[in-house]
Amino acid sequence: MKAAIFEEANQPLTIEDVDIIDPRVGEVLVRTSCSGVCHSDLHFVDGLWPLPMTCVLGHEAAGVVEAIGEGVTYVAPGDRVIMSFRPFCGKCYYCLGGRPNLCNDPAVGLASTTRLQWKGKPVLQFASVGSFAEMMVTSENGVVKIPDELPMAEAALIGCGVMTGVGAALYTAQVPGGSEVAVIGCGGIGLNIIQGCRIAGAAKIIAIDIIDSKLELATSFGATHTINSKDTENLVEAIRDITQSSGVEYSFEAIGVPAAATQAFNIIRPGGTCVIVGMHPHGSEISVPGPAFLQEKKLLGCMYGSANFREHMPKLIDLFLQEKLDLTGLVSRRLQLEDVNEAFRSMKAGEVARSVLEIS
Repeated sequence: MKAAIFEEANQPLTIEDVDIIDPRVGEVLVRTSCSGVCHSDLHFVDGLWPLPMTCVLGHEAAGVVEAIGEGVTYVAPGDRVIMSFRPFCGKCYYCLGGRPNLCNDPAVGLASTTRLQWKGKPVLQFASVGSFAEMMVTSENGVVKIPDELPMAEAALIGCGVMTGVGAALYTAQVPGGSEVAVIGCGGIGLNIIQGCRIAGAAKIIAIDIIDSKLELATSFGATHTINSKDTENLVEAIRDITQSSGVEYSFEAIGVPAAATQAFNIIRPGGTCVIVGMHPHGSEISVPGPAFLQEKKLLGCMYGSANFREHMPKLIDLFLQEKLDLTGLVSRRLQLEDVNEAFRSMKAGEVARSVLEIS
């Protein structure tokens, strides 16, 4: 099969012929229909996070089941599915506690090193997906079935950006109706956090970015106010002007920059909650003022929007089909697998909400 190979940070991916195994016990083979190009992939391309070996990146995908391994009962060949980059084992502490997004079964990671080969050597399948490729093999517990009426490009985006962003608002922060919220970073994740806050019924949704075109797009997804932080000397004061000197009740950092996370914490009011959604560089630290915790300010992490994906992805699909969740507006560009490096360039330039690779 054709796949985009990542060998070295800060170097272009190359399209190569890669060998993929037949599905083993409990596994499924999926033909990739569409793959979103997510900022998380870019962190590895830019060397901000290390990878132990040559890799096929891509983790936001949808496709069609081609074959199933022994013991698989959830799907059959021909089923349309969204891939999950957090397959669950169903038996660890987190799975048994109802938090499969935090599943830590080491067998999941080990399996991702044994499904692909290139030039006779093993290749890592990124996040148990590896969707910059024509085919994917994953665990039966790494897919969710989807209806025929859901377009594949939109379905792919649910696999990461939509589930993470909307989930951060609905399931991690549990934003109540009437809230005042702020979102720092209006890329793919940030736009979906804004959508999640809108769906939750937030009264004021303040979008913060340094690119005016992104702020305009944020308004179309539900932002009620916008701030270009590049043109704002004091973000805390700008937020207080909008919230009558109170600060927001909920803030979200969606770009993975420690200084932005500190800002997100500083703009919440006493008793407020700051959610860190961005993927911060390996080894980085976030600095926040210690005395603020005496005001019961809260700092929360977020993995995959705190999603139980077999429960929550179908709910997001229903919202889309009811025209309450905009997925089509997220698809800025439709490209081919060979265009993956161009997709990364346009992401870094701030030109897109999401590029989608249409692979088959």
